[in-house]
Amino acid sequence: MERQGNVTQPPENEMDKLLGQMKSATSRLREVLRDLHDRLVTRLDGHIADYIPELATANPQHFGITLCTIDGQIVEAGDYLQQFTIQSVSKPFVFGMALEEHGVDHVLSKVGVEPTGEAFNSIVLDEASNRPFNPMVNAGAIATADLIPGKDYPERVKNLLQTFSNYCGRPVHVDNAVFMSERLTGHRNRAMAHLMRNFGMVSDRFEDSLELYFQQCSIAVTAHDLAVMGATLARGGVNPLTNVKAISAANVKYLLSAMLTCGMYDFAGEWAFRVGLPAKSGVAGGIVVVIPGVAGIGLYSPLLDSKGNSIRGVEACLELSKRFGLHAFEQGFEGPTLRSQLQSSRGRHSQS
Repeated sequence: MERQGNVTQPPENEMDKLLGQMKSATSRLREVLRDLHDRLVTRLDGHIADYIPELATANPQHFGITLCTIDGQIVEAGDYLQQFTIQSVSKPFVFGMALEEHGVDHVLSKVGVEPTGEAFNSIVLDEASNRPFNPMVNAGAIATADLIPGKDYPERVKNLLQTFSNYCGRPVHVDNAVFMSERLTGHRNRAMAHLMRNFGMVSDRFEDSLELYFQQCSIAVTAHDLAVMGATLARGGVNPLTNVKAISAANVKYLLSAMLTCGMYDFAGEWAFRVGLPAKSGVAGGIVVVIPGVAGIGLYSPLLDSKGNSIRGVEACLELSKRFGLHAFEQGFEGPTLRSQLQSSRGRHSQS
C-alpha cells in the first residue's frame, strides 16, 4: 500500500480493479433500471393532479428513477433530473424536524401515528384526542409545520430550506409559481388549520405555519434528490454524498415507521403488504423509498392513480421489491439481493 500524506492509498492496479468492480455492479443495476423505465414509460393511463392549477402543467411523458446507496453509488434512468415540486413527500422530513426540536412526547401530543384509511385531505381529527391521525395527511403535516423552529417566519423558512438542503446535498429553493397556486387554492388546508387551532393542536402563529406548509410542498426537487434523501435516512440520517447529518439516528426509526404505515395515502396498507418498504408519495408524482441500511430510491412520473400515487412509480417499486427481495419481512428469498450485488465488489476488494 502507498501513502499520500496521512492517508494510505491502494496500489494503482488495485484501485483500477476496485473501480472496475464498482462500475460492473452499478452497470448491472443501470440495465435493470433502464429496462424498467423503457417498459413503464409507455404506460399513459392515469391523470395529472389539477386541483392545484400549476401542477396541471406537468408533462405526462416524464419518468425518472434514481437509486442512491448509503456509500454514494448512484444509478439512474430516464428523466431523473426533471424538476417538480416535492408536495407530500416533504411530510416525513418535516415530521423529523419537529422530533429533533421538540422530542417524541411533545410531538405526539399534537399529532398521532395511526393510519386513517381516509383521503389525505380529509377534514377529520381523532375524536378521542382531537389530534390529526398521523403526520402524513394534510392536517398532521400542518400540525408538524407549526413545530418548525425559529423566532419569526423568515427564520423558520430558512430552517426549513436548510433542512431540505442537508437531505438533498445541495441548496434547494421554493417554486414560487406553485407556492402561489397552493396559497390561492388551499381553502381545505385553511379549514383544517382553524379546526386544529380550536382544539389547541396548533399555536397562535398557525397562519404563518400554514404558509410554511405551502412553502414546504413547493420545494423543487428531482428524482435524483429524492433518492439521496432516501439514502440519507437509510444511512441513519447522514447524507451519503456530503456526510452532513440531516437528522439524528435515534429519530430515523420514527420517520420510517410512519412512512411504512401511512406514507402512500390510502394505499398504504397494500403498499406495506406488497412492497414492504418505508415510502412517501406526493401528488406531483414523486415517490421516495428507503431500503434501510442499503439505499434510497427516488421516482418521478406525474400520472397518478385514484389514490394520488404515481402509477409508474408504484409499478416500478413493486417490480424492484419482488426482483431483489426488498420487502422488510422477506424470508427465504433465493434470488440475487440488491445488497449482495452492491457489496460484491467491496467484498472481493477487501479479500484481495
